[in-house]
Amino acid sequence: MQVAEVEAFVAIAASNSLSAAARRLGVLPMTISRRLASLEEELAVRLVHRTTRSVSLTPEGELYLPYAQAMLEADAAARAAILTCAGAASGVLKVTAPTAFGQTVILPMIPTLLEENPALQVDLTLSDSIVDIVGLGIDVAIRIATLRDSALIARHLAQNPRVICASPSYLQSKGIPNTLEELRMHNCIGLHTMPYWPLIKDGEGCSVKANAAFSANSVEAVRSAGKLGLGVVMLSYWDVRTDLAEGSLREIKLDDAAPEQLSITALLPTRQQVPHRVRVFLDKLEQILSAPS
Repeated sequence: MQVAEVEAFVAIAASNSLSAAARRLGVLPMTISRRLASLEEELAVRLVHRTTRSVSLTPEGELYLPYAQAMLEADAAARAAILTCAGAASGVLKVTAPTAFGQTVILPMIPTLLEENPALQVDLTLSDSIVDIVGLGIDVAIRIATLRDSALIARHLAQNPRVICASPSYLQSKGIPNTLEELRMHNCIGLHTMPYWPLIKDGEGCSVKANAAFSANSVEAVRSAGKLGLGVVMLSYWDVRTDLAEGSLREIKLDDAAPEQLSITALLPTRQQVPHRVRVFLDKLEQILSAPS
């Protein structure tokens, strides 16, 4: 049954007239009559006695009236709740993100996000592996990589260029490389998923092999090794932004080559009926990423 049909019946009961009920709801009397007939057909009972001058409820109509009123009240309460939450997010937001980025960017924004959205819960999965967000029921995945062709929906959030950097102590001891060839002579700390560093020279792609005595499987470990002076590292800007600002790492800019450019991207399972909690989260994250350093 439709809410409009129940609404028509309750209006008839309150007005004792089809025409008065029609005026009350702002529709034609014929519309009220059709809605009542449809409701009676669905319930398989007569709810209203009709005469040329007035209408009155049948015993079945009297019995059904409080339930009909409760249905309309529940519908109104549901609509009010939705409107109340229109500016705030609710439900469980499932997010996955790379470990280092999640720890340095997403986690710090969670307290404010939850304070602004009291009905929201956040389930955060930090992993440097690519996970099946559809199979795991994840609302949004944050990726920092060159995206492969996918049926997922991508939303660009911010630029995130790779940065070559090292600790001040390492650079003081080993010197600062100025060219691609000089960089190849340094201790380049490898990330297991990136044994060759991607760069651009004269508009063409090239690479530098990670050749340091130390390598690791996580961005955080490579970052820490760089700060400890074990060698030169290549990580994304948002992985080392704080270290560069504090001076524990110093950026190295080559004269003849530049690191590959990356973006921070949000992947969604579908663009249809995106939950409000996802939009609120992405808007907040985009705001943080676009703020001045």
